[in-house]
Amino acid sequence: MSLATEAEQVAQRLFPPGVEVAARSLDSPPAPHPSEAPAVAGAVAARRAEFAAGRAAARDALMALGLPPAAIPMGEDRAPCWPRGTSGSITHTGILAVAVVAPARQCAALGIDAEPDEPLPDDLLDIICTASERRWLSTQSNPARWARLIFSAKEAAYKCQFPASRTIFGFECLTITPELATGRLVARFATPVHPFAKGDVLHGRFGIGAGLILAGFSLPAA
Repeated sequence: MSLATEAEQVAQRLFPPGVEVAARSLDSPPAPHPSEAPAVAGAVAARRAEFAAGRAAARDALMALGLPPAAIPMGEDRAPCWPRGTSGSITHTGILAVAVVAPARQCAALGIDAEPDEPLPDDLLDIICTASERRWLSTQSNPARWARLIFSAKEAAYKCQFPASRTIFGFECLTITPELATGRLVARFATPVHPFAKGDVLHGRFGIGAGLILAGFSLPAA
């Protein structure tokens, strides 16, 4: 089994039925769609590769939904512009790009993040984790690994909320509660971020495979 296939299988389990996931290797990504190319025209080769692989994975997921493989240009806020009637999210690692897409009538927003299954560096702990998260980590047998999970979960939850808030904020604005036994994640707003109030939650899941820790969140359509 290829790493891309394994990552797809892990990521698919993070989302409800009807959501499609696809992964592409960064080794030999296809050229981006002409309307996408200007976004990375001046970027280094590694950035162009991850961008092209991410968009190719997103088109694979669109086709799995029975939709045409449309262009996904970058908006002024650098977020992907999804085809009308769809929502989605893209993540990149050093070797893979993973995309998730759903009909907007099912999911108002999605967020996915993939990180290497490696300990989070100690110098990032205080930047990423709140005091309550650090207390939870101190009770775990492998705190640096689960700190990496908290980082991944915050990245995925941020992507999920962004289409609604269009607001950039720091790691301290979300508090993550993982359930290691079930794979469930809860992201709670520690401060209000319109339209989310303090205490509002997003629900997600995590999985481990293909050398990665993956986190996914979905926001049901109203």
